[in-house]
Amino acid sequence: MTLVLDIEHLLGIAFIARSQSSEIPDWPPQPDRVFSALVAAWGARGERAEERRALEWLEAQPDPEITTSGGFPRTAPTVFVPPNDPETGRLGDRSVMPAFRRRQARRFPAYRPDNPVVRLVWRGAAPDAATIAALNAIAADIPYVGHSSSLTRCRFRTDWVAETNDKPKRRIYPGRLAELHRFYHAGWRPSPGDSVRLEPDAEASSMASVFSDQWLVLEHVGGEVPDLRATALVTKALHKTVMAGYERIGLGDTVPAVVSGHAPDGASLGEPHLGFAPMAFLGFPYADGRVLGFALIPPRDGNLLSDHAFQRAFRAVTHWLGEEGRRELVLECAGLRPAFSPVREATRRSLDPAPYVANARVWATCTPIVLDRHLKEIGNEARDAEIAGLIRRACVNIGLPKPELVAPDKHSAVEGAASAYPSGRAPAWTGWRLPPSLANRQLTHVVLQFEHPVRGPVILGVGRFVGLGLCRALDPVEHRT
Repeated sequence: MTLVLDIEHLLGIAFIARSQSSEIPDWPPQPDRVFSALVAAWGARGERAEERRALEWLEAQPDPEITTSGGFPRTAPTVFVPPNDPETGRLGDRSVMPAFRRRQARRFPAYRPDNPVVRLVWRGAAPDAATIAALNAIAADIPYVGHSSSLTRCRFRTDWVAETNDKPKRRIYPGRLAELHRFYHAGWRPSPGDSVRLEPDAEASSMASVFSDQWLVLEHVGGEVPDLRATALVTKALHKTVMAGYERIGLGDTVPAVVSGHAPDGASLGEPHLGFAPMAFLGFPYADGRVLGFALIPPRDGNLLSDHAFQRAFRAVTHWLGEEGRRELVLECAGLRPAFSPVREATRRSLDPAPYVANARVWATCTPIVLDRHLKEIGNEARDAEIAGLIRRACVNIGLPKPELVAPDKHSAVEGAASAYPSGRAPAWTGWRLPPSLANRQLTHVVLQFEHPVRGPVILGVGRFVGLGLCRALDPVEHRT
């Protein structure tokens, strides 16, 4: 038996692009794009169990062939369009008015096929009647494939197709449904220019840390911000401020453990919880370690940043600047009052989490690791071996395998990062400032090399929730087509 999905472009043209900056249409529509449209329709229909089983059956099938006609691409001139409406509930926000709306450059690549019907053909597939019915129920609710102006009508059928077919460039793979479901509920949305994965990286997906790769980044926008070496003090103040937000909305007695980091009895939470990290000018030529912002990093398994109570609590400790169209949070820290604003789209490379959430074999610390116990007074080689053992255990603690190489050092391999401790008789204030709970602990920088690429964030040691032990990928693996 052969399973066929007919995709009819009702307007006779397909607006379909690999990214917002692409000039070339992504034609013909690849199986991964069509499957994403099916999953979106399934979610909009209420995530029915029988339809999920049908999609899981479909993703496990061999790659489909693609049947399409000839045609020609349409030119894609640059146009300037307004972004989505500002997220504000305040009256009088003039940024929603046409005269004050920002404009962003966009291209809309299009393809005009000779035949508006494209087919995905799964040869040898033998779905039962219930599976066909569930797939067709989903397909009937797909309004478009590609851009929202590419209206489509989709239908599954079982029939033989004799036309010459092309092999897909991108594929569907088992587990893709669960992956899309997790991304959606975590509030993840692809950014313009994001690469499309050809297939799952088995080692990367099974070797991912407990920290999420979806960060809430706050940019420093005013006041003096403490030095990078005071990271832990700033993140503690930031954590305290977030907790205060729950107090302001009347939920102070029911702050979730994933936010507070403590169990109901007050004991430290043994499970992953909300962490914080500095976003500094690091890893680039002439980098000087200047702090440009901070990030809130939730656990990987969960949807904290899209949680309604969390969002209310965060809004409660910020204030809206109508003239500038943004929210601002002011911290009280170390006698300073730095101001921060959530980043909607990173305009500075140092505020982009990409180097910290990459897939890579080699990682280096930007902020030193706080070891979980004091070292013995032994020789240098044995001391390095002891540190390496502690760091390997720290990797396991966040869900990663033990690295095959651990190279501890006083200095960081990341340009612009401060050393783990002062040199010689330098004043104490030139060292890293730690909260009382971490005082007198050993600090060290490190370079890690894993046997296979691992997925970040890689944040290690007992100071990992306050921004210490933050690692940056040195050899990121890219997934491009």
